[in-house]
Amino acid sequence: MEKLVSLGELLMRLSCEDALRFTQVNNFKVVYGGSEANVLITATNFGLKTEFLSVLPENDLGKSALNDLRNNNVGLNHIKFQGKRLGLYFLETGAINRAGKIIYDRENSAFSKVEPDWFDWDEIFKDCNWFHWSGITPAISVKAAKVCLHAVKVAKSKGIKISGDLNFRGNLWQYKDANPKETMTKLVEQSDVLLAGSYACNQFFDIKDIQSNSELSKALTKKFPSLEKIAITNREELNASHHKWSADLFTGSGLLSSKEYDIYPIVDRVGAGDSFMGALIYGLQHFEDQKTLDFATAASCLKHSIVGDFNKVSKEEVLELIEGDGSGRIKR
Repeated sequence: MEKLVSLGELLMRLSCEDALRFTQVNNFKVVYGGSEANVLITATNFGLKTEFLSVLPENDLGKSALNDLRNNNVGLNHIKFQGKRLGLYFLETGAINRAGKIIYDRENSAFSKVEPDWFDWDEIFKDCNWFHWSGITPAISVKAAKVCLHAVKVAKSKGIKISGDLNFRGNLWQYKDANPKETMTKLVEQSDVLLAGSYACNQFFDIKDIQSNSELSKALTKKFPSLEKIAITNREELNASHHKWSADLFTGSGLLSSKEYDIYPIVDRVGAGDSFMGALIYGLQHFEDQKTLDFATAASCLKHSIVGDFNKVSKEEVLELIEGDGSGRIKR
């Protein structure tokens, strides 16, 4: 049974429209998202059975937040409705040479109060072969960090494959007794697959003076021998509207590289890394390593054309892009 489980916070995203600044808007566009939910949406669209673990306020906003996941067939059998606050974030989209901005409003959210005994872990991990975590979850609160680590330990004890995305968010690691280096070290020590980057590795593990993705991968595998595969995405930001995008995959025997995509103009870059991760998890279970890397890179390239956090593209669309059809012609 191929079932992917992930734990995380579902957020309301309030975005400025038409490249307006926070100081210019009177209305925000509302969508929902969050790193782990983004990963699951992608994996579900490609055919994996998935299950999302989260805590939401028992009100209309909490229930509305689940609609996109429900409509995309993400499993929601272990959602807990407790607390009063839905986590929020505000997005000012960048344009041309002006960078984008994100403001978080997540303190004391329903999810931040999560406890390990709120979930039936044996039932959750029944028929599960893969658990995914994001570095955003332990950055939310001491309780969220505790539950994330507990989930990883239980999954490990059951022989379940574990993947993680470092996802460093300096603005979130602000709660009392936060210890990002210790927490993230414990999570990665028990993981098999990791999505990493030089900046996050510097912040979390003091891995410095890295000159290449090959060097970074070797430094990570030396520190964390359990890692079987390490993915690293490469984003060259020519300006806020024009990026070049590629990725590498370290397999133990060497470093594989994808083609580079020239993305212009960008519609929405939020969730691109999550779409890469969801596609990578799918690919590692269905393709050989090079095709897996190509599939994940193409999927995340397409995400830049989708409004919102979720990557609503099909496996067929990704495979067409891999095969060279990036024309954008209308299909009639």
